[in-house]
Amino acid sequence: MAANGIVYLNDEAIGTITKAGKEFIFRYNDDYYNNPQKKAISVTLPKTQQEYRSGELFPFFFNMLSEGVNRKLQCQQLKIDENDYFSLLLATGGNETIGAVSVKQETEK
Repeated sequence: MAANGIVYLNDEAIGTITKAGKEFIFRYNDDYYNNPQKKAISVTLPKTQQEYRSGELFPFFFNMLSEGVNRKLQCQQLKIDENDYFSLLLATGGNETIGAVSVKQETEK
C-alpha cells in the first residue's frame, strides 16, 4: 500500500511524494509542470522531467526533517521509528518546516 504526501510551494499544491514499497516517487502536478512560469522545487528535482523515482528519500525532502534531539523527541511523541523518514516527513512536513515548501499527508478521498 502506498502512502502519499501533497507537496506545496507557498501554499500551492505542486506535486505529490509517494512511498510504494521500497521506492519513493516525486511527481509534479500536470498544470504546474506544464506552466513554464513555475519554477522547479529544487535544483535536484528540475522540471526537465515530471516524475522522479528513488530507492531512498530524496535529499531535498530528507533535509526538511529535524535533526538530533529534535528528531528523537518528535519520533517519541509521534510514535514513529527514527529511521522511518517518510512517515516523519508526512507527520511534520506540514507545519514543522522552514521555508516555502511543505508536505502534508494526503487524506482519504
